[in-house]
Order: sequence, then C-alpha cells, then structure tokens
Amino acid sequence: MAVSVTLPALGESVTEGTVTRWLKAEGERVEADEPLLEVSTDKVDTEIPAPASGVLASIKVAEDETVEVGAELAIIDDGSGAPAAESAPAQSEAPAEEAPAQPEPAAAPAQEAPQQEAPAAPAGGAQGTDVVLPALGESVTEGTVTRWLKEVGEEVAEDEPLLEVSTDKVDTEIPAPTAGTLLEILVGEDETAEVGAKLAVIGQKGAAPAQAEAPAAPAPAQEAPKQEAPKQEAPKQEAPAPAPQAPTTPAPQAVTTPAPDPVPAAPAPAPAAAPVTPAPAAGEADAAYVTPLVRKLAQESGVNLGSVKGTGVGGRIRKQDVIAAAEAAKQQAAPAAAAAPAASKAPAIEASPLRGQTVKMPRMRKVIGDNMMKALHGQAQLTSVVEVDITKIMRMRNKAKDAFAQREGVKLSPMPFFVKAAVQALKAHPVVNARINEDEGTITYFDTENVGIAVDAEKGLMTPVIKGAGDLNIAGIARKTAELAGKVRTNKISPDDMSGATFTISNTGSRGALFDTVIVPPNQVGILGIGATVKRPVVVDHPELGETIAVRHMTYLALSYDHRLVDGADAARYLTTVKQILEAGEFETEIGL
Repeated sequence: MAVSVTLPALGESVTEGTVTRWLKAEGERVEADEPLLEVSTDKVDTEIPAPASGVLASIKVAEDETVEVGAELAIIDDGSGAPAAESAPAQSEAPAEEAPAQPEPAAAPAQEAPQQEAPAAPAGGAQGTDVVLPALGESVTEGTVTRWLKEVGEEVAEDEPLLEVSTDKVDTEIPAPTAGTLLEILVGEDETAEVGAKLAVIGQKGAAPAQAEAPAAPAPAQEAPKQEAPKQEAPKQEAPAPAPQAPTTPAPQAVTTPAPDPVPAAPAPAPAAAPVTPAPAAGEADAAYVTPLVRKLAQESGVNLGSVKGTGVGGRIRKQDVIAAAEAAKQQAAPAAAAAPAASKAPAIEASPLRGQTVKMPRMRKVIGDNMMKALHGQAQLTSVVEVDITKIMRMRNKAKDAFAQREGVKLSPMPFFVKAAVQALKAHPVVNARINEDEGTITYFDTENVGIAVDAEKGLMTPVIKGAGDLNIAGIARKTAELAGKVRTNKISPDDMSGATFTISNTGSRGALFDTVIVPPNQVGILGIGATVKRPVVVDHPELGETIAVRHMTYLALSYDHRLVDGADAARYLTTVKQILEAGEFETEIGL
C-alpha cells in the first residue's frame, strides 16, 4: 500500500520546517528508517527517515520549500497499488491521540505529590507547569537528556532553551513551556525517559526561594504537622501498591522530599542516581550510533569522530564532545595565529632579497622558457572557458575524505575528480588527445590518456605524468598524484616520470586565480586549466521551483588548444562533456560512499 511521509513534530514550539535536501529521488528504492530527506527548522537541522520500505513514488515538497508540521512531504509505494489516502489519516490521527496523552503523566504526579509530600511544607514549591518530553518524530518513543541548560532555582523565559535531548533520530533543545522559576529537575543528565514523561517543574517566580527559606526559619512549624500526622506516615509504609502505579515520577519526587534540609541544589544528583541502572542499558545499545546533528557538526568543524571519546551513556559521542574536540584543535593552532594576529586581514609583506640583484638564469627556468616560447611560436593557440557547479562533488568529498584517507593513505582533494572527468571526456573526444607530426604531415590520435600534472616546485613549474590515467579510479589517481608531487618536491623525480604526456592539467586556482590562459605544451594539442573554487550566489533552474538563487561551489575550466587541429566547436564539446561529468558527480562507489 502507499504510505504518506509527513513532517513530524520536531519540538514543542516548532510549527514548520524547510526541506533542505532530498536524499532520494523519485523512483528510487528506500528502506524503512533509511534517511529520506533533510529538514531545517529554527531549532534543529535533522534527517527524516522513511516510515516504510518501498519506492519513492512522488515528492510533494521541493527543496528550499517550507511547510507546516503534519504536511505531506512524499509518498512511498510498496507496489500494492493501495491509495495513500488510507494511511494519511492514520498518521494525522496519531499525533492527535498522542497530544492528550502527554498531559496525563503530568496530571497523575500532580495528584500523588500531595499524598507523599503532604507533611512537608516545601512540597508546595514543586507545584507548577510540567515540562514533558514532546514527540520528536513518528517512530521516536524515548529520549536521553544530554544537558540541562538551567539549574534548579534559576529563572527561565517562555520558549527559552531549557535542556538538550538526544534520540536515535535527532538531537534538539526543549524550550520552556512557560516563564517562571525552575523548581525541580526530575530526569538527570544521561537519563532516558519516554515521550510524554515529566522532565521538570516550572513554577511562579519566587517559588524556588520559598523552598530554601522554608527549612531555615519555619522549622518548628514544620515539626508540628509531622507530630500531628503520624497516621499519614503509617499508611505510606503500609501501602506500597500506589508507588508502582507511576514508577517514573514518584521516584524522583521521593528523593527530592528530604532535599530541602541541606541545600536546594542537592536534589539534582539524587534523582539521577535512582534511574541510573536502566539508563546505561539503553546507552550501551546505541553507543555506536552517532546522531545526524552530531555527525553534521563534526563535518562542519572538521572533527574526526573516530578520534573523539564519548562522554555520554555507554561512551556515546555527544554534541559537547565534538565542540570540545573542535576547541582543542583551535587552541593548538592558536600560538601560530597569535604570532601573526593581522595575518587574516593583511598579511605581512617582506621585501625579497632578490630586489636589486642580477643573477644567472637557472637552467630549469631556461628550459621552461624555451619550451613555452617554442609552443607559442609553433602553434595557433586559443582558449575557451566554461563555468562548472561542483557543489555535489564538494559535499561528497567532505563526507568521504576522513574514511578515504584512512583507507587509501592519501588525502582526498578535489583534483582527482577533475582528472577523472577530464580523461573520461578525452575518450569521447580524441581530437583533444592527439599530436601533430609536422615532419610527416600526419596526426596521431592516442589510445591512452597519459596526463601531465603541473606541480609548483621550488625550482619552478614541473609536469610529472600519470601514465594510463584513463584506466585509474579516483583512489588510483589520488595515490599517483601524491606520489609524483612528493617526488617533485623532494627532488627525486626521474626523466621517465616527466615524459610521455598526451594531455596536461594545471590547477591554476590552487593559489586563488579564477582562471588562466594556460599555454599548450609542445607535442600536445590541449591543456586544461582549473580555476579557484568559490562559493557565490547562482541562479538555479529548479524543475519545480523554477529559477531560484542559491549559494553554490563554482569554478572555471579553461581549455587552451592548438587551433591547427582543434576547432572552437571541438573545444566547446569537450568542455561541455567535462562539465556534465563533474556536475552529475557520480563518484560515490569510487570513494566508498
């Protein structure tokens, strides 16, 4: 049957969300609980899982579109052909049934609290507005308190973040339902509670100080009721049955009753100690799981989760652990930054010792100069430029670079993607991968792609060659590039490593240049220049939204070619093929995604 995917409630005060990215396309197969799309709200960015297995039949809400909680986002069809209308009401009724269920746990403790705390005057301070764990998704049944942002006795404003909660789907902040004073915390940090469970109590301003003053001055007045009501204490001991009726709530209240004798802040650790036993079991089961928010924060902060020691239940990595790891990395880099505080705005410019000098031209510079002059004078060179959106590749690289480095032993830079796209296009456009034999009056179209890689070395620009680049995958290109660049910079490059190129690629954007009119090397007819990758607003033609403006990763590709063999149309066709390969970004399997 068809299943409707709706926007779940992602917090008490969250009423709408914006679809930032669909992780599946229409017609693709999805599994139950597999991440289906990413949604952003004013409280949290999270992934919405698929409620059932099947085929994504249709997408109802496009990227960058905002809808209210409960709105239909997509339809998943398992092939039975049943209409989605049957499942939609069921899902819409589920939150309606859960809504009244949330106040019930809050109402029950409110009735039992006077029975247990009736002899003690401070019990009145715990009466107020209950803070309950809201529904954080269709399949979310419980959550773990990761951090309290307020302490007992502190004043809070309405909708002010009160605590952080982690589930197997999302990490989010729970806002205060009303303004007042935090009178009591019933679920400690790293404790797990079910949806609808009572987490804390917020009362009127000034109620918390009243608790603190009660045991100090009116102590004799409290002793009198205790002596006059021994009969009330006896039934408590003789009637253990009522206590199991609400196992979650009475336990913390029973612990907090004697708390006013020492200090009001003392009750916080006490309730945490009571339910600690079941909490580790849930935490240990999810120890290997990293929530989407924590994973996204680690990617944005450049933190390798494998090197982070989790402080949550069962060693689970929390948001605070990632933030601490990022801060530690910044502190390590701080001494270098402190040495040059103005480097970020205006780097210090020192005068070169070559100023005013006349020196002999190094042999390497003479060889480079002679080759460039020979190429310019012997060819009819022209340059064509295209603009490419590589946003998908940059996102893909950020996801895979840590695992790729551990697996392959080299860093995953954007360069291998450009080389891969360039050599794939050469196979379809051999006119760019050729040589003019002037003495014989013939043209050789190569059946292999030997790509020269321009490397900026201390002695000058050198171009070692990746032999058979057209037969290598992304990992092979990355390893070979790192190997040749290392040889150049350590002066271990051999003549064999420098010969045999049929095409050349130069990353002129590595130093910030947008693009360059690169010179075609001798005995070749084409060279591809890669400009700097910059983020800027671009008009995107969306199939559903039409023309919209979005921030994208953009770069320029400049192809210089020998016009004696390559026409402008040939160059444009080659560049268009490279552009299409890069923008499609179908490299997931090659980089392990």
